[in-house]
Amino acid sequence: MNFNLLLITLIIFSCIFFNKISFRFGIPTLFVFILLGMAFGSDGFARISFDNFALSETVCSVALIFIMFYGGFGTNWKMARPVARQSILLSTAGVFLTALFLGLFLFLLIRRELWLCFLTGSTLASTDAASVFSVLRSRKLDLKENTASILELESGSNDPMAYMLTLVCLSFLTGKADVGSILRLLTAQLVFGIAIGVLCGLLSYRILKSVSFEVDGFDVIFIAGIALFSYALSAALGGNGYLSTYLTGIILGNVKMSGKKNIVHFFDGLTGLMQIAVFFLLGLLATPSLLPGVLISAVSVFLFLTLIARPLAVKLLLLPFRASKGQSRLIPFAGLRGASSIVFAIMAVQTLKSDTRFFHIIFFVVLLSLLLQGSLLPFAAQRFDMIDLSNDVMKTFTDYSEELPVQFIQLTLAEDNEWVGKRIFELSLPLQFLFLLIVRGEQKLVPKGSTLLEAGDSLILCAPAIQTRNAMQLSEIEIDKSSEYLHCHIRDIKLPRGEIIFLIQRGNQSIIPNGQTEILAGDVLMLTRLKEKTRPSRRPSGAPA
Repeated sequence: MNFNLLLITLIIFSCIFFNKISFRFGIPTLFVFILLGMAFGSDGFARISFDNFALSETVCSVALIFIMFYGGFGTNWKMARPVARQSILLSTAGVFLTALFLGLFLFLLIRRELWLCFLTGSTLASTDAASVFSVLRSRKLDLKENTASILELESGSNDPMAYMLTLVCLSFLTGKADVGSILRLLTAQLVFGIAIGVLCGLLSYRILKSVSFEVDGFDVIFIAGIALFSYALSAALGGNGYLSTYLTGIILGNVKMSGKKNIVHFFDGLTGLMQIAVFFLLGLLATPSLLPGVLISAVSVFLFLTLIARPLAVKLLLLPFRASKGQSRLIPFAGLRGASSIVFAIMAVQTLKSDTRFFHIIFFVVLLSLLLQGSLLPFAAQRFDMIDLSNDVMKTFTDYSEELPVQFIQLTLAEDNEWVGKRIFELSLPLQFLFLLIVRGEQKLVPKGSTLLEAGDSLILCAPAIQTRNAMQLSEIEIDKSSEYLHCHIRDIKLPRGEIIFLIQRGNQSIIPNGQTEILAGDVLMLTRLKEKTRPSRRPSGAPA
């Protein structure tokens, strides 16, 4: 057991390390996770022999629940609503047309059983949310015409359609299907999938509003439980569990609730771990020595899918919306394949009791998609003139804060303070500043415009926090008799570049210093430092902004 735990930690640390390298060289992180899985696998240096498709399907299915839920939770509906029709059309009819075109191509090319060809098309018809999100977020890639929101909503919601098509194909291949049963299957998948998802989302929101959790973090645990519950209940009733958990995520992610930042941080870490587990496990399951045997088939499928099937489906569906030429080209190219396609392939191998050739073809196509499309997506966006430099792609996600944060300021008025003896309405304050409370001895006063300020008053104000793309670092230095700054004037202190002393706390006084201010024993210096990000600049070094 100890050895296995050491091996697992080694794998996690390896994924984190290579994630940094992949980011620097512009290689999709998820592709690196798959390669690491292959490196530890039966043909790699660790020689771990793993061919348990049943266990892999279970682990990946559970991981996909959280990935799908967080995909919905992170969807900013306010940003996505204007393009919801395009996105939903692409995630339903677009998936169907892509599967249809690819299936017909394979049927005409290899003359295999029709439903087996459609099965291949169905498993590869959906785009992978985790892969698309990874590229958009890591490269801060914002796109014109709200294209980022289209891709985000489409890739987050098209797995349920591909899952239903895969089930239909498997039903025909196993001889368990007729028209009536297929209609009942699709109806149950959609009706229960939508109903359970909406019901769980609304009900859990009401619970979160009305119930106060006594222990910190239990609200996060509750939401994780809701994600699992919405999937399990829907699947038990014959509905589409992935659709349910995605809709639950959208509802919870777009309502106001306390502690949302903690929820985001938790699911960031959880889905990150899930993605490592899924892609590493899929890489471990593959046998690299078998990939050359499916090279021609996989490349043919990838080329037709990327250059013909998806572009044709997208072009047809976006015609009524008068999409620009650049958007019509970029959306098909940005349709990265990922874990869901491989998981559906595992499900097919399990159901059909077939060899692993089908799995390895799908696996190889996903590898090509992540490596080529993922790496070249920024270049394609630039080539099609679709990069929007005036906006921030993070606004398409609900963990981007649109609301201006507020900071609180506490001041104690000394006798010589110029505010003493004045009424609040007489003070020259910026419009955004607001008096919240005045503490005067044992009294707590609600301030009014006519309130007269007295020496010794402790004032609590609020104001908008500074917003900047650079991070602001705050620190403090306490001055004692041994400090090198004792009895120095501010102008004589040599601070690191970009660092300033913006406040001195001296007893009950808060002093805004200038160059003449002398530092005394007992002072607490408040410093701020602007953390500069390295960015390419057209100005020479040292030139004024």
